[in-house]
Amino acid sequence: MRVLFDITHPAHVHLFKNAIAELSADGAAVRVVSREKEVTTDLLDAYGIEHTPLSSKGDRKASLAAEWARREVRTFQVARSFDPDVVVSHLSPSAVHAARLVGAESVVFNDQEHPNTVPRLTAPLTTAYCTPRSYGADRGAVHRRYDGFHELAYLHPNRFTSDRSMLREHGVDPEEPYALLRFVSMGAHHDVGERGISPKTQAELVETLSAFGEVYVSTEAPLPESLSANRLPVPPESMHDLLAEASLCVTDSATMAMEAAVLGTPTVRSNSIDAGGEFGTLSAVASYDLIEQVPATDVVAAARRLANDPDAAARWAERRQELLDDTVDVTAYELSVIREVADA
Repeated sequence: MRVLFDITHPAHVHLFKNAIAELSADGAAVRVVSREKEVTTDLLDAYGIEHTPLSSKGDRKASLAAEWARREVRTFQVARSFDPDVVVSHLSPSAVHAARLVGAESVVFNDQEHPNTVPRLTAPLTTAYCTPRSYGADRGAVHRRYDGFHELAYLHPNRFTSDRSMLREHGVDPEEPYALLRFVSMGAHHDVGERGISPKTQAELVETLSAFGEVYVSTEAPLPESLSANRLPVPPESMHDLLAEASLCVTDSATMAMEAAVLGTPTVRSNSIDAGGEFGTLSAVASYDLIEQVPATDVVAAARRLANDPDAAARWAERRQELLDDTVDVTAYELSVIREVADA
């Protein structure tokens, strides 16, 4: 079996890393193409996953079209030379198109309904379009639903245990309270016209939460000099260890909110995209009361309240177990689909 993975975002490294490792261990020929966006290639390197970067994210939204046009050509060139049986991606049009052009099967894993155009146009070209059951749209005959969320491909207890000794080596005491703040740049295609947590509110969060313990800040934009003391103390590949042991996570990122929730970390999220209800998976996790979604005007107050709540961790642990009881090991599901379509 020959499998080509297209990885264009840091979250997709985590989504597919365990499947890549297991397929390789089973003797499959695996090729990975990547995109230089944030820490995507750094994570692949840290996990020892060989990859070929095909494009880089530009500084402006207008540059996205030119980048993806180049990526279409380069992905096809790699696929033609590698001759895969299956091409796997997180809704990458270039990967789906390349699979169709070289006669390979195409497996897509997607958990975002917003915006509708890309999935609506891409799904009919795939062999299997796999989503969590809570995904709101219907993508036709190729659409497959499973009981789970992408984050359970790498944060399910079968796949992840936090490394507390590593945290101590980097100066983090997992026995002491600390908050992790994650802010995104709002530059992705599904972020156009939306708003996250403003720089002013970010600074207010740091000041407010510093009264309760250490505050660590992760941001896609350059970290302001005023927050240099709050820089992440661990390398990017250890972010989930830090998140798992945090007392509180505050973010405008859907991905980080989902990750924190499935780890049982009390979480506050604020982002204007929530108002339209486009993310069914985010709503599904929030239905377990694992994510408090609040408007920007309330995010500091919500964070302060949770930081002051001595019972929050225990409540979140109980809610997390309820979620795990209702869901599956998503890496195992990924592997079953890939092997099935390869053998068809």
